Amino acid sequence: SIPSDFLTAKQQLVVDTKRQRPNGPSYQSTSHPPPRTTDAGTTPAVRKRYLGSAGKRARFVSPLQKPPTEESGGETGGGNGGQDFGYYNLSGGLNKKPPRADRSGSTSKPSSAAPEEPVDERLRNIEPRMIEMINNEIIDRSPSIAWEDIAGLEHAKTAIKEIVVWPMLRPDIFTGLRGPPKGLLLFGPPGTGKTLIGKCIASQSGATFFSISSSSLTSKWVGDGEKMVRALFAVARCNQPAVIFVDEIDSLLTQRTDGEFEASRRIKTEFLIQFDGCGTTTDDDRILVVGATNRPQEIDEAARRRFRKRLYIPLPEADGRKTIVKNLLKKQKNALCEDEIDQLCKLTEGYSGSDMDGLCREAAIGPIRSIGDIRKISADDVRPMTFDDFQQALTQ
Repeated sequence: SIPSDFLTAKQQLVVDTKRQRPNGPSYQSTSHPPPRTTDAGTTPAVRKRYLGSAGKRARFVSPLQKPPTEESGGETGGGNGGQDFGYYNLSGGLNKKPPRADRSGSTSKPSSAAPEEPVDERLRNIEPRMIEMINNEIIDRSPSIAWEDIAGLEHAKTAIKEIVVWPMLRPDIFTGLRGPPKGLLLFGPPGTGKTLIGKCIASQSGATFFSISSSSLTSKWVGDGEKMVRALFAVARCNQPAVIFVDEIDSLLTQRTDGEFEASRRIKTEFLIQFDGCGTTTDDDRILVVGATNRPQEIDEAARRRFRKRLYIPLPEADGRKTIVKNLLKKQKNALCEDEIDQLCKLTEGYSGSDMDGLCREAAIGPIRSIGDIRKISADDVRPMTFDDFQQALTQ
């Protein structure tokens, strides 16, 4: 038997409706929801909505049509007599770009009144992202390195001044047969100062200095490597005089073989074309490519031919090693005399400039090792470097 207080779902809905609106009319039928009423008990007027922006009796206006602007004279369709549906104009064709939405969701149209920046003709076919990547390789603040900081290598410094610094300081004199070469190759054993010479060129020449490595011109996308090489020389031509320094150039311009990867071959070919190719360079270009390597035999023959000036950077002699030691000990407290420095230079026969730098750094740790507890001593109490520290460093 069904209990007397049992209510069906329909009856329960009527009861709940009365509880929520006790003053409202009673509706026994719930097939349709009750109409919304105002406080006065009347049904509010319902406004009909249309897709277009016009009234009920006005002509249809597409909701996707662009709003009238001052440039179009208050007419839709961009002022060209056409009608826009979406982003397609019936008389003018497809628009270039739809309005872009910002983070808030509102669309904004770029101002056509803003003046466009002038684009150099040499950069017209270069992608902007590649131009930005090449500009990141420009050394804005050149290291303050003077020619006196390079120990020895007098013949190399004199030749570099003649072919790099002087032509950039007086381009009106170095013309014709006196024109500077477009390529300079520095080769020799490791640690002899080839990279240091490149830094000195950047500091003393006053030219736009590009420090390039093989990673700067390679990409995982096929075809981007050649475009990067082209962008490099295009940006360099726009910032003349310019120096492009490629450290370890043998990794970029190795000899071309039959089993070589196709993308690497195309990068080398494009580099050679931009370096000295038909229609890419002129006699008025003041761009110098400086390459440094310790394996010149691995460079492609066509690339070696383009480096008209080649300088061998040998190991430093005794006088050069002595100058290196004195330069390194200028700012370090030491107790070495001239005879001890001469004896040290004899003991380091065959050392490169990098080896001498490492030896002096190792000897500078000697006074610190003799201290028991470095936490309880001041910097002024550290003893100066002695010849015994260098002898101990030679045995390390």
